[in-house]
Amino acid sequence: MQQKTVATDVLDIAYREYGAPDGWPCIMGHGFPYDVNAYAETAPILAEAGARVLVPWLRGYGPTRFRFPETLRSGEQAALGADLLAFMDALGIERAIVGGYDWGGRAACVISALHPERVIGLVSGNSYNIQNIALAMEPASPPEEAALWYQYLFHNERGRRALERNRRGFARQLWTMWSPKWAFDDATFERSAASFDNPDFVDVVIHSYRHRYALVAGDPAYAGIEAKLAAQPPIRVPTIAIDGDSDGVNPGTAHHARKFEGFFERRVFTDAGHNLPQERPAEWAQAVIDVRKAAAS
Repeated sequence: MQQKTVATDVLDIAYREYGAPDGWPCIMGHGFPYDVNAYAETAPILAEAGARVLVPWLRGYGPTRFRFPETLRSGEQAALGADLLAFMDALGIERAIVGGYDWGGRAACVISALHPERVIGLVSGNSYNIQNIALAMEPASPPEEAALWYQYLFHNERGRRALERNRRGFARQLWTMWSPKWAFDDATFERSAASFDNPDFVDVVIHSYRHRYALVAGDPAYAGIEAKLAAQPPIRVPTIAIDGDSDGVNPGTAHHARKFEGFFERRVFTDAGHNLPQERPAEWAQAVIDVRKAAAS
């Protein structure tokens, strides 16, 4: 494993690379509030299977940095998708297996929907992760609303101050609630928690959880992408979607199947929560290998 950095128009993106440089390209994205360590066990399995695995820190996390102080610290879905596409361009990767969960899964879904020619296959935690912002104010069931408490907290300045003052405390609370059967230890948490010390972490997170409810404007640079995502485009690349049966923030996505056209398979990881690749590394790696086989056939 090597840690590297590549420059795009907006970011200096830090990433971990596993496997041979001429391996088949595989890009995996982490979620909030996690980091690249989510793939610390998955990536070597894929590298052994012949992949060149690239795991970037998302904007606002770890060593990834904005290049210019005037750039809006946006966490909107279009920005995440644009970052992934720019990452591929900067590394000269024409096509890749892409995947992830939470924010990283959202970026992978955006690219798969809008740029299918760049995607060999998709592995998506919680299936169709593209937000339907037009319907963001439609209420869900009481249990689902209760699980989203942190999002509503971040809608006001009390939430911003809470995150600024205790990033680790809030992240650990969410890890525990979202993956109740994952017995992670202090060292495992601290390896990822260091990424939340990024100077832009709070701004990016707060913008993300306000933008998805149309409470703040997005970055005008991504308005065109957001307009396309508002149409809720289908995903036509070969896809394996994964849920954990003990996910404390997402009750399951079987109803998302209609958003996928072409090869589609949904898997449920037993006793797994929200952080799917870190909780079930071998099973996640197998899904990546299997979607590549499906794409080839």
